Amino acid sequence: MRSDDLDGFAAVNAQPEVMRYIHDGRTLDRAATAERLATYQRQWDEHGFGLYAVEVRETGELAGFTGLAVPTFLPEIMPAVEIGWRLGRAYWGRGLATEAARAVVAHTRATLDLRRLVSIHVVGNEASARVMVKLGMSLERETVQPDTGRQVRVYAMDL
Repeated sequence: MRSDDLDGFAAVNAQPEVMRYIHDGRTLDRAATAERLATYQRQWDEHGFGLYAVEVRETGELAGFTGLAVPTFLPEIMPAVEIGWRLGRAYWGRGLATEAARAVVAHTRATLDLRRLVSIHVVGNEASARVMVKLGMSLERETVQPDTGRQVRVYAMDL
């Protein structure tokens, strides 16, 4: 994701249905989105991986993101690398999350020295869990996210 993705990303983060299962469920304004985007860009420098913008081929419009992150919000599974995604509501149900996540898995296998990926399913977000299963991930454990108290399921796959 690049700095010029800010407006499109802010539009995604302003949607309550999109943010319902992200962190504490609150939407993000443009300033908070800019802070997140800067953090995501720093993660590339720190880890050599990060988030990729997901764009609609025909229009170039930003649909959201998919990619890799370190899930420090769930200390009990560390060290780990998480694959995740977030798409604007208008892009749900089109297979974009699965297509983009499969591309990230293939790229990870080809270019990074990682042996395993996890993905965190906030209980209730069944569409996201279906993507995890389509990627070939299996349920590893159920737990609680410490900072929010939300019930989560950790899915994992070997690379």
